[in-house]
Amino acid sequence: MLNKEVSVTMPRWVPLIGGILGSTTCGLLLYAWSVFIKPLNEEFGWSRAEIAMAFSICALIFGLTTFAAGKMSDKYGPRIVVVIGSLILALGFVLSAFIQLKWQLYLTYGVIAGLGGGLVYLPPIATAPKWWPDRKALATGFAVVGLGLGSFIMAPLATYIITDPDMGWRYVFIYVGIAMGLMGLAAAMCLDVPPANWKPEGWNPVFVDEKTGVQKESDYLFGEAIRTPSFWLLYVGYFCGCFAGLMVIGHIAGHGRDAGLEPMQAAAAVSTLAIFNAVVRIIIGFIADNIGTKKSFLIIFSLQVVAMVCLFPAGSSAVFLSIIAALIGWNYGAMFTLFPATCLQYYGPTAQGANYGLLFTAFGFAGFAGPLIGGMLKDTTGTYFAPFVLGAAVVGISVFIFMFVKPPQRKS
Repeated sequence: MLNKEVSVTMPRWVPLIGGILGSTTCGLLLYAWSVFIKPLNEEFGWSRAEIAMAFSICALIFGLTTFAAGKMSDKYGPRIVVVIGSLILALGFVLSAFIQLKWQLYLTYGVIAGLGGGLVYLPPIATAPKWWPDRKALATGFAVVGLGLGSFIMAPLATYIITDPDMGWRYVFIYVGIAMGLMGLAAAMCLDVPPANWKPEGWNPVFVDEKTGVQKESDYLFGEAIRTPSFWLLYVGYFCGCFAGLMVIGHIAGHGRDAGLEPMQAAAAVSTLAIFNAVVRIIIGFIADNIGTKKSFLIIFSLQVVAMVCLFPAGSSAVFLSIIAALIGWNYGAMFTLFPATCLQYYGPTAQGANYGLLFTAFGFAGFAGPLIGGMLKDTTGTYFAPFVLGAAVVGISVFIFMFVKPPQRKS
């Protein structure tokens, strides 16, 4: 009874706040990992591929967990899922401060923190657009904007703590882990689902086929959605876009340092990527609500191919690297508004948690493959040229997919 009363009286902007807090928590977890590459390499002598493995495991577990998180959110509500996830996330991050061996880092940061992050991330994305059916893409943008904000905060903060002679990288895990736990709990308190058949006052949509005049059935159950070819085309497109973006996020600071930049200059590229990664998530919501998600996808993926090709020669210039980082962050961040909005547009709200939860597992597989393959190619060839060119080619597949993907059509 209490949940129903909260749902009826909750202002619909409150779940947006929950989305911002939850995604910022996950941004702190994921998107500044590259600042740890140099100190871990210097202290333990681990290779780039070995260090990248921790990030890859975290991204994989994070992405795979979202499917379960979405189904649990649909069944039990988003609040309890995010509370549990916040506690697990904080535990894993703090434990990472005490590691001495690689497998310990893989367990604490990769598995435990990744599991908690996945539970925190998905429920707000599935919940916020339900309160904003008249502005789905915009609401989704607010729910995911914090991923970029978290990275923007984390990169300079972590670099400052790491370079402080009285602290070091272990203190980053302790302080930030506690902060993430508190932010996740605050996010959970902002989340609840609207009552059945709720809609904003004055909003009366009519879904009618223009040719036949018959009302469309636009709401798909999970089992129906995964039987459509469009779902799996979206899945492959998501994987390809994330593969390149996560490869860059996992290595851009290391690329800058290798090219001769100072630690704060390399961290500035990470922060620049993060700023544009965050800002675009709301702006692209306005754009997509006006020109459509398909055109938006084609634009951002085409630009990403160009940016990936330019990334390697940009490494030796702090200004040029930040410009390319901004473009990559812009294109990469846009995906996390466009994909959940497209999933909601194609398959409806009833099973959005499960549908987008499964779709987001593409992020997990890409997060495992992208940084790891990037690190292996770098260790093998000695430079980041081959990884970044490979990333450009993989994003090109997404361009091809979105030239042809269409909303699913129910059979008679």
